[in-house]
Amino acid sequence: MTAVLRLDGVEVRYGSTTALAGVDLTVDAGERVAVVGPSGAGKSTLLALANGSVTPTAGSVQVFGVPAGQLHGRALRRLRARVGTVHQHLELVDQLRVVHNVNAGRLSRWPAWRAAWSLARPQGLPEVLEALTRVGLADRVFDRTDQLSGGQQQRVAVARLLVQRPDLVLADEPASALDPLLADRVLGLLAEPAADRGGALVASLHDPALALRHCTRVVGLVEGRVELDAPAGRLTLGDLADFYGAPR
Repeated sequence: MTAVLRLDGVEVRYGSTTALAGVDLTVDAGERVAVVGPSGAGKSTLLALANGSVTPTAGSVQVFGVPAGQLHGRALRRLRARVGTVHQHLELVDQLRVVHNVNAGRLSRWPAWRAAWSLARPQGLPEVLEALTRVGLADRVFDRTDQLSGGQQQRVAVARLLVQRPDLVLADEPASALDPLLADRVLGLLAEPAADRGGALVASLHDPALALRHCTRVVGLVEGRVELDAPAGRLTLGDLADFYGAPR
């Protein structure tokens, strides 16, 4: 079976700074991978490689068996439709209503005319409402996004991904602004493509308990290198707290 994501000998440099060095990583269908490590370890860069927003300085990146940096036009749009990202900074348009930010998850599948028309008359409203219901925000569908709290905006970003229905989910600190109950709900939603459709989840997480409850594998980065790669079932909260450098 073709790997969902494969990095071979990947290095990423920003000027004199090395963000990733010699990273080899394969994520197979059905895996839920937590990427852990201290701030500045390269977690966000690894996710950016997977969605094509960063190009490796050396090495190769394949997504669903396709070299991620060599696609253009329709082929690139098809690949992007299969990869969904919850960014650390969310990438929402504050001035737009919630419905429009959620519908942005479908832009890679919609023609330009439908995307433009949806700004005047929102399209696919039942699917938007279903996604917002799942994250507990159905009553805010027509509110301006900048009227929401940080945690609510984080859930809007998750709803956007739900309407996209990607096969590979990339999540950069997707529960950082959520209380424990909502964090568990959100991680469960993000893991669905891996559990139900043979996709995969790769999530950067700072909470050891979330990583062990929702992921099947833990990959740890230190200064851009993979220093830990183990099944989640073989690790304890203490192991991960030590790796993060976090208090137990």
